[in-house]
Amino acid sequence: MSGTGDTAPGADAGELPAYAERVLSVAELIPAGRVMTYGDVAEYVDEGGPRQVGRVMALYGGAVPWWRVVRADGRLLPGSELRALGHYRDEGTPLRAASQGSDDHIPKIDMRRARWDGRPDDPDDPDGRPNDRDDAWDGAWDD
Repeated sequence: MSGTGDTAPGADAGELPAYAERVLSVAELIPAGRVMTYGDVAEYVDEGGPRQVGRVMALYGGAVPWWRVVRADGRLLPGSELRALGHYRDEGTPLRAASQGSDDHIPKIDMRRARWDGRPDDPDDPDGRPNDRDDAWDGAWDD
């Protein structure tokens, strides 16, 4: 399962595990044009880790904006690159051009500009992106 619309076989939407519900609710909070890493989501819900979040997204993520929960390196979800890229372009998510040595020429997410820390954006920021990061996220913005 790619995490882009599939659900677990036999899974009833009303019977999600509590952890999955929390992870999916965070994915729904991420503003258009912004992203959180799998690890960011795990930290936000204060449980599990990137792999557990990835598993939830793979099994149940089709009902939420799955493209906003990403790898920390900014690479697009393998097998769903073009679908995700369409969403990123529609939402104005900051992207970086593929490197010269890249075989696939698929851009990456510009994590410095697109990463969301879970706090409401500063209404005084003209581009809708926070200018300051709190101490808990120091260093998390570096590639």
